[in-house]
Amino acid sequence: MSDTGGIARDQLQAFVDRIERLEEEKKTISDDIKDVYAEAKGTGFDTAALRRVIALRKLDKDERMEQEAILDTYLHALGMGPAPDL
Repeated sequence: MSDTGGIARDQLQAFVDRIERLEEEKKTISDDIKDVYAEAKGTGFDTAALRRVIALRKLDKDERMEQEAILDTYLHALGMGPAPDL
């Protein structure tokens, strides 16, 4: 391993190569995801709702319930939600 100015050039190059490879894989996966959303839209699914479902599935039950409660509170405060439970 050559050392230039205190930097291990070979090790640095290996990190850069790995990051670039992963960035390319990330772009490929991102393009694949866009294709799936386009396919879903083409078959009549609402992609905004589908994206929301995906986001909600990433949360655990308690987090999801908390977010829904906050959203309900905000909607009610703006006159957009159902009457509060009594």
